[in-house]
This record gives sequence, C-alpha cells and structure tokens, in this order.
Amino acid sequence: MNRPRRGPIRRNEPEHRINDRIRAQEIRLVGTGIEQGVYSIQEARKIAEEKGLDLVEISPTAVPPVCKITDYGKFLYEQKKKQKEMKANTVKTVIKEIRFGPNTDEHDVEFKLKHAIKFLEEGAKVRAYVFYKGRSIIYKERGEVLLLQFAEKLQDVGKVEQMPKMEGKKMFMMLAPKPKK
Repeated sequence: MNRPRRGPIRRNEPEHRINDRIRAQEIRLVGTGIEQGVYSIQEARKIAEEKGLDLVEISPTAVPPVCKITDYGKFLYEQKKKQKEMKANTVKTVIKEIRFGPNTDEHDVEFKLKHAIKFLEEGAKVRAYVFYKGRSIIYKERGEVLLLQFAEKLQDVGKVEQMPKMEGKKMFMMLAPKPKK
C-alpha cells in the first residue's frame, strides 16, 4: 500500500532566509562598508554579489525586514558564540536544604550550622525547615524559635530572604548569601 506524501521534508533548511529566499520587495540594509538604508531586494542582492557575500535576513518581522550583507557561515558561527556566552553568564541558583525536627538538640543545630555556613560561602541559598511529624505540630513555637536562632547565628555569612512560614507540615525559612564586597 502506497502512502501519499505529505509534502517536502525539510532537514537542512537554514534558520534565516538568505539571498533568493528573501520574499520582501523592499528591505532595510545594514552591514559594514555599506550605505545603510532601504533598498529594493534586487539592488541588495546585486550589492551582496559584488562583494562576494550573502544577503541574510536578520529581522523578518520588522517593516521593512532588516537584512545584512555578510558571510553566512561566519554569521552563524558568531551567533552560536554569542548564545554560548549568554548561557555561560547566566547565574544558576542552587538551593540547599537543611531539615530540623521541632525537638532538635543544640549539638545537632551546631552541626547543621557548619553545613549552612559552607553552603552560603559557596554561593548557594539555604532553605532551612522544621518538619512536624504526627502530634509534634503542637510545638510550632519551638520550630519558629529554632529557625530564628539559626538565622541569627548565620547573620555574618547570610541574610534572611524569607521569614519562617508554615506550609503544610513544614515551617521553612530561606537564607541567601551576603553579597561579597
């Protein structure tokens, strides 16, 4: 049984329209060593051919569309390079969690405090929370006091981003690292 074809399969179609694929009749031309302005598509192609370069549509949604005379391969390389730089410059926020119970002993708090200091110094945010199991929910005040004391001990390396807040069976608080001077 032969299936009807649904149209051409486009695998290696460029992401920008170049040269003959540009549909607009008038374009705004930009580039180095070129008189910038609005040209007819024929004039722009002729200028590109004379320079031995490609006419690349940069902004198809503009009126008239913006095109640049450049080497298309070099143009793609520069775009990928810019995207890679932008991705490298984005700040990734890491959130580390520290869990307490409402009756956590002082020694355990000190132990977890050392971990929180290390996390904050590395630039991560710390989400400290008290988890209430069963009937321990009646000790809400203890949990809040525990978190506030924890934040007070960390005030040299971090600042409270969100005060203790009850959410379900957890009371949590967010701490962010202090900006480096």
